[in-house]
Amino acid sequence: MNRIAKWLLAVVAAATLSGCGYNSIQQAEEATKSAWSEVLNQYQRRADLIPNLVNTVKGFAEQEREVLIAVTEARSRVGQVRVDPGDPASLQQFEAAQRDMGSALSRLLVVAENYPQLKSDANFRDLQTQLEGTENRITVARRRYIESVEQFNVLVRQFPVNLTAMVFGYKPKPQFAVENERELSKPPTVDFGRGTPAPAGAK
Repeated sequence: MNRIAKWLLAVVAAATLSGCGYNSIQQAEEATKSAWSEVLNQYQRRADLIPNLVNTVKGFAEQEREVLIAVTEARSRVGQVRVDPGDPASLQQFEAAQRDMGSALSRLLVVAENYPQLKSDANFRDLQTQLEGTENRITVARRRYIESVEQFNVLVRQFPVNLTAMVFGYKPKPQFAVENERELSKPPTVDFGRGTPAPAGAK
């Protein structure tokens, strides 16, 4: 096959793939990967705040040993999860670990409310601000990932793109189990300065 024939074949193949939705699938796939990376980044950002937060609280409320240990252990479990967003079971395990982390953290913050000196500590207040910002970013990142997966799943189910997806092995992606849509859209508030209500999930 001469060079011109190969070039024409490449052009025809490219046009065929573009017309059948292959390029759209690639774009949607990359969008989900990017959104997932941001989810991981923000959860990691929260995990990185935990050691300093625990140590700060310990300095004023060391007697709250049970709560401090619970937060530390929850963070450890999160770090042990090796998540594959394409595997529903793995995604559920990851979400459960993050939910437990959030619950343990919420209980710690509720306990901190009982210690005025801790609430007025500059380091604690700085960590509080960082945590609140991180919770906001987690909510936004999760929402964007959920939306990107929804768009991908709709795309690979549509005709004739679904035929292309079938040929190249693209399947609908598992989704976060959004049990409390309203809570997901309203990040928890951790501003002790205004009298913080108990965060969602706290007991």
